[in-house]
Amino acid sequence: MMSSNKLTAKLMIQGTSSSVGKSVLAAAFCRIFYQEGYKVSPFKAQNMALNSFVTADGGEMGRAQVVQAQAAGVDPDVRMNPVLLKPSGPTGSQVVIMGKSHGNVTALRYHGEYQRMTWPYVTEALHGLLDEYEILVIEGAGSPAEVNLKSNDIVNMRIALEADSPVLLVADIDRGGALASVVGTLELVEPEERAMIKGIVFNKFRGEIKLLQPALDFIEQKTGIPVVGVVPYFKIRIPDEDSVAISEAQEKPSVALDQQLDVAVIRLPYISNFTDFDALQDEADVAVRYVTDPANLGKPDLLIIPGSKNTLADLRFLNESGMGDQIQALRAQEVPIIGICGGYQMMGRLVKDPLHTESELEEMPGLGILPMVTEFYPQKHTVQSKGTVLSDQGFFKGCTGDTVVGYEIHMGRSSLDEGHSPLFNLTSNGETNLDGLQNGNSYGTYLHGIFDNDSLRSSLLNWLWERRGMERPVEASLSQAALRELAYNELADLVRQNVDLERIREIMGLRAES
Repeated sequence: MMSSNKLTAKLMIQGTSSSVGKSVLAAAFCRIFYQEGYKVSPFKAQNMALNSFVTADGGEMGRAQVVQAQAAGVDPDVRMNPVLLKPSGPTGSQVVIMGKSHGNVTALRYHGEYQRMTWPYVTEALHGLLDEYEILVIEGAGSPAEVNLKSNDIVNMRIALEADSPVLLVADIDRGGALASVVGTLELVEPEERAMIKGIVFNKFRGEIKLLQPALDFIEQKTGIPVVGVVPYFKIRIPDEDSVAISEAQEKPSVALDQQLDVAVIRLPYISNFTDFDALQDEADVAVRYVTDPANLGKPDLLIIPGSKNTLADLRFLNESGMGDQIQALRAQEVPIIGICGGYQMMGRLVKDPLHTESELEEMPGLGILPMVTEFYPQKHTVQSKGTVLSDQGFFKGCTGDTVVGYEIHMGRSSLDEGHSPLFNLTSNGETNLDGLQNGNSYGTYLHGIFDNDSLRSSLLNWLWERRGMERPVEASLSQAALRELAYNELADLVRQNVDLERIREIMGLRAES
């Protein structure tokens, strides 16, 4: 076990399973300690998610650690998530190490040689952050009791031991079986690992706490580990780590909504960066729904084809499911369509992948909505971009010349047919480039985070209401930055009120708050 040159307080959040709320609780502790004046950093050695982000220096990292960094009031840094796995097929993922893609690897190969190869990157990132920050909030993945994966663990108990970090074990009490999952996890970890677990947190509790107290007393007597928190079930708008949230959401057919716009997002099998639509979901006059069944598409006010980790496979899904025909029918009815990144590529005439960069397919006709051709190359384009709106057509009339910011993550390069004008003039890493394309009421762009731009989003929503022959029924909302800060503060307040923070400080070796 290595030791850091600087004494840094640590807290690790591990779970009895996936989706128990580790990411959100880690974000809460990041904000709590940031509010107390500490210099805080998140850390998760290995993340598996299709929601990613690009840092200022062009590195790619998991969105969950970006959220935690924002909660901690610091800039995202790829060291906070040194290994990112982006599923690209049933048994394989693209491996991103320290922000750079290392190609696609099968799960079997990754859980052997590749995982061992990534450990030095993980430890270097971990100890670098320990040297620079006063508090490190560390997140685990899945469960530390997965005996079939423990020999190559680089994210759970091996990290706790490497960082000499106390662990809070989190269980989701809403799904049932929480007591058994806690006891079972403690039984399956090694004795030295069990010794690192200093507290238990039950998350997503609904009901009267007094009725739960006998169970809390039992678990403390059974395990000898204190219960340091029972966090109630809550709905605070914090970006989700992966597509579990939309996978579990019930698909809703199109319905007429007098006070809300109907925005349909196609739920692609390899959907990525669905946090692009959080800004729309935050608007009181917008109802966002995810659709996999063409029969449920209906006639929305706006149709969005989102990003994809496997553009050709998802394009094949559109064709084989009948969704492609429905998209063409909506286009004929002049329903506005917006494609982002992979969705933008699918809207073109042709998508080519001659080197099998993303899939086994080499090329496929696109939807033919936008006059362009896309070809994939081995090197991924990852940049933060800033520029101006060039178009003055459609919904862009209300924001022509305004500033837009976002980020790009793509391996495809799109060539527009002659005579067609781009939507944006962007600058990335000091270089200027043109992005986006429009054809009638159909639009496409590589820019993730496009709806986070307040003036563009307001222009779009005003335009959609005008198409209904109505004025927008609500005033302009708060900026996305302001809403994000309110959410982080609300989350911190909720967790602070429902955990024994003084006990947790004691576990971490922090002085009592004055």
